[in-house]
Amino acid sequence: MGKVYDMVYNFKRKYPGGLVFRIKQHAQVVEDYINPGEEVKYAFCAQKNEKMSEIFNSYVICLTNKRILLGHKRMVWGSFLSTITPDLYNDMQVYHGLFWGKITIDTVKETVVLTNISNKALDEIETTISEFMLEAKKKYQNEEERN
Repeated sequence: MGKVYDMVYNFKRKYPGGLVFRIKQHAQVVEDYINPGEEVKYAFCAQKNEKMSEIFNSYVICLTNKRILLGHKRMVWGSFLSTITPDLYNDMQVYHGLFWGKITIDTVKETVVLTNISNKALDEIETTISEFMLEAKKKYQNEEERN
């Protein structure tokens, strides 16, 4: 498989306990949409749901040097891909529950809720996304000031 799957597989081994299924297929969706010049920095898996009781929407989330990709392969045919670019990112919330945690990423257009993540992984995910977005926002602000 590709680099995204390898990163997600290592994430699952490092942080067992999250509820995700079919990560190989979801990772392939993301890998199909990585553009030339994009580098994969970090990848993990989670459910993309409002409620933690809904367990059938596994996604692979991938941070590249340009954006965040969220990929989901449907069971029979088709797939979903969402992207979050740094200019649309607002903020993030982390919820630490009894068994699993939840990360909410607020953007200008929507709110992305990632659930059923191992509590031990929450800190690493939050730090990685926050550092990426802070660096990327600085680049966008510098480009806007030049124009």
